[in-house]
Amino acid sequence: MPRKVKLILNPMADMGRAWKTANDLRPIAQEFEGELTWSGTVYPTHAIELARQAAEEGCDLVVAMGGDGTVHEVMNGLMQVPENKRPAMGIVPIGSGNDFAYSMGLTQKAAHALAHALKAENVKGIDIGLMTDEHGRREYFDNTLGIGFDAVVTIRSHKLPVVKGFLMYLTAVIQTIFLNHNPAKVQIETDSEKWEESVLMVTLCNGPREGGGFMLSPGSKNDDGRMEFVTVKKVSRAMMFRLVPEFMKGTHMRFKQIRMGEFTKFNLSSDRPLYIHADGEIFTSFGSNLRRVNFEILPNALKVVKG
Repeated sequence: MPRKVKLILNPMADMGRAWKTANDLRPIAQEFEGELTWSGTVYPTHAIELARQAAEEGCDLVVAMGGDGTVHEVMNGLMQVPENKRPAMGIVPIGSGNDFAYSMGLTQKAAHALAHALKAENVKGIDIGLMTDEHGRREYFDNTLGIGFDAVVTIRSHKLPVVKGFLMYLTAVIQTIFLNHNPAKVQIETDSEKWEESVLMVTLCNGPREGGGFMLSPGSKNDDGRMEFVTVKKVSRAMMFRLVPEFMKGTHMRFKQIRMGEFTKFNLSSDRPLYIHADGEIFTSFGSNLRRVNFEILPNALKVVKG
C-alpha cells in the first residue's frame, strides 16, 4: 500500500458533476492510513504542475480524478519527473469518455475505483507515446492521438455543452462529416514502411477505444512495446457515414479505405495544417500551421494501478 498519496481532482469533469462525486468519496479517502492530500485544478494544464509537484514532494501514488483529459495532464506531469522518482498513477474515472480507464480494466463506479486505487495492489508498467512537433514542442499521450478528422471531432465536442459522453462525440462526428471534410496529402514513415496518400484521418492507438465508444484498434494493448496506426483514406461523406457504425463495432478494418499497422516510430508530414488531439486534449486547432510531427513509443515508462 502506498505511503504518501496525492489526489488531483478536476472539479469541472463530467460537465461539473465531478465536484459532487468527489465530495461523496471523502469517507473512503479518510479511511486511508497513510498521508493523503487533495488538490483541485483551477485552469488548463494545472494538473500537470500538481502531478510534478506531488512527485517532487515524495508522493509514491498520484490519483487522477476526472476524465481522459485529467489523466492526460497528470501523466504528462509525472513523465517530467526522472523515472527513479516517478510515482505510480491511479485513476478514478469521473469524466465523459474514460477511455484510458477502460483500457486499464477499471470500474466506472467512482467509490470502488478510489478504494482500488488507494490499495494499489495491481500496479503494472505501461507504454507511453511521445510526440515532438517541428518546433520542438513535446507532448506525451497514454491512449490515442488523432490527426485530422477525429481531432476536429474533439474540437467540436468541446463546444457541445448540452450533451455528454458518447452522444457528445457522436454529435461532433456528424458535424465534422458535413463541415470539415478536408483530406490532406501526407507522407508517412514508420520503422518498417514508408508511403504517401491522401487521408481524412490518422490515429495512433496505445489503447483500443476513443470517444467513449469508438473501437478504433480493438487489439491494441498498452504494455506490448508497440502502437497501432489507423488511417482513413480520402472517401466521400456518404462513405464516412457508412464507416461510423463500423468504428463503433471495431469492424472497420475489413474496408479497403482503412489502413492499419504497428510501429515504434512514426513520422508524418502534410501539405495542410495538422489538427491534433492527444487523449482528447486539443494540441493544435483551427489557425495552426503545424505540418510535421514525429512520434515514438516509450516502453514500460509509467506504472499505473490496473483494474
